[in-house]
Amino acid sequence: MLLSLGLILLCQLIGEAIARGTGIAVPGPVIGLVLCVLLLATRDRIGRLAPVELRDGTFEQTGRGILSHLSLLFIPAGVGVVQRLDVLAGNALIIVMALTVSTLLSLAVTAKVFAFVASRTARPSGTP
Repeated sequence: MLLSLGLILLCQLIGEAIARGTGIAVPGPVIGLVLCVLLLATRDRIGRLAPVELRDGTFEQTGRGILSHLSLLFIPAGVGVVQRLDVLAGNALIIVMALTVSTLLSLAVTAKVFAFVASRTARPSGTP
């Protein structure tokens, strides 16, 4: 389990180093997640050459364990938001407008996609 947790954290560390080193506008943890997925895809291709922890399900079990306590990881972010309420108050109108527009846009796109998929999968009226 420790090796699996170390691999997950190593993927995040490498992702952070890539993001900061190249200056791309993608967060390091996102790059780390992609690296983790590539690691799993590579594991499936190389088979027996992969470490035992990657083959016996320990890696997946460690990931599930982290996800089961995911809500605890939001506590530091929540504390950071509360500490910067002055910034939120200063930009409250812009934040509310951005949230409203993005919500309405998401609803509209979702409705359009649903209508498109529904029209493509509609059965003729004579079939059961």
